Amino acid sequence: MHRLLSEIIKEKKREVELLRDRWRSINREGKPPFPVRDFKGAISRPGRINLIAEIKFASPSAGVIRKRKDPLRIGRIYEQAGAVAISLLTDKRFFGGDTSHMPRLKSAVSLPIVRKDFIIDEIQVKEAFLYGADAVLLIARILSQKQLRELLVMCRELGLAPLTEVHDLHDLEKAIACGTEIIGINNRNLDTFEVDLNTTTELAPQVPENCIIVSESGIGNRRDIQLLKSSRVQAVLVGSSIMRSDDLARKTRELVDAGHGD
Repeated sequence: MHRLLSEIIKEKKREVELLRDRWRSINREGKPPFPVRDFKGAISRPGRINLIAEIKFASPSAGVIRKRKDPLRIGRIYEQAGAVAISLLTDKRFFGGDTSHMPRLKSAVSLPIVRKDFIIDEIQVKEAFLYGADAVLLIARILSQKQLRELLVMCRELGLAPLTEVHDLHDLEKAIACGTEIIGINNRNLDTFEVDLNTTTELAPQVPENCIIVSESGIGNRRDIQLLKSSRVQAVLVGSSIMRSDDLARKTRELVDAGHGD
């Protein structure tokens, strides 16, 4: 595991303990302010590669991606431009996100929202549910098989869609063994942080037919999406290439159109 990833996990453990300390004040009513939306249905619309557009202001590998932090405006642009779902980075220290953006974004758009963070504990899943998330990212690499299975069960009990992220065959086998239905293939190597779209094309044939495949990281243009069309990919999750664009709407429409084209 990369040193930086180890540092992130250490921070998440600290955040989990702080969350436990203030959980009673957060969990007043025990239910989210909005109904859960159908993330799985949105990303599996047939006959196209569906776009999950991500709101991400920074990353450890890229630094600052976009200075102006206006998640509600960005979310509305994504929806109007044809994205089927929104991925919201909620990690504050490393990615410039904020959990408090989630309920406000949920009220501003009608699309399903996936909370993208480093989930290591059931209390983070409960927090996502109460803040209005419709899905959560679960990273197989940072979880034991027992942890992953328990988190998948928790998601299903709450009605959330778990997007299980894998990086290699070992991760994929773990995810399949735990019964996940949505596989996110991350093209970023977590040991080197290098990106290679061939990760998706190589792993996709090993994914069971009943699973939805989402390709993540390194997707920036029509050519990249065309490359993925032969790999049974049903959705792509794209953040940096959109967030860096001077015209968010035009870039989003470019990727949406690429997913619809031949």
